[in-house]
Amino acid sequence: MVKAWYMDNENTDQRLEHHRNPPEFISLEDLYKKTGIEYFKLNVDTFKTDGVLDKIKKERGYSYEDQITVSKECLPNYEEKLKAFYKEHLHTDEEIRFAVEGSGYFDIRDDSDQWIRILVTPGDMIIIPSGSYHRFTVDTNNYLKAYRYFVGEPVWLPYNRPADDMDCRKEYVDKLKKGFSVAA
Repeated sequence: MVKAWYMDNENTDQRLEHHRNPPEFISLEDLYKKTGIEYFKLNVDTFKTDGVLDKIKKERGYSYEDQITVSKECLPNYEEKLKAFYKEHLHTDEEIRFAVEGSGYFDIRDDSDQWIRILVTPGDMIIIPSGSYHRFTVDTNNYLKAYRYFVGEPVWLPYNRPADDMDCRKEYVDKLKKGFSVAA
């Protein structure tokens, strides 16, 4: 099950947990209310045949998928890629990630512009809303294999902060102000 917590403000290794002292965990319900992130728990042993993922893909219109392995062995220019992934950015589309091996962190800004760190491990699927400022890093294991899903052709372009004038950002901020209600 995914875990989420408010981050400290230390500038040490991004792959560390970065808990506040004392730690301040956040529930999945509050994570959704404060960020719009949706969470699904899938079975990594049966997701290709049990229909759960197929149902999510159909309901949300995901028509493209691929797989990424973030590791020193599989990702060219690994350290540079990690730095790029960790730069605060947004996308014009949702970012959907389903972890099948390894672990990593997705960080997202809450409604008060504070960082929340989300640990994903095998079986965790998160959907990061379009227009939300976020970033990614592996943890100290330096390995994550995940599926990525898109509606239509994938859009890989990150827009680094500040990007507050973009329509997707304005729409997201409006949703933050109104508050996210029960997850779909």
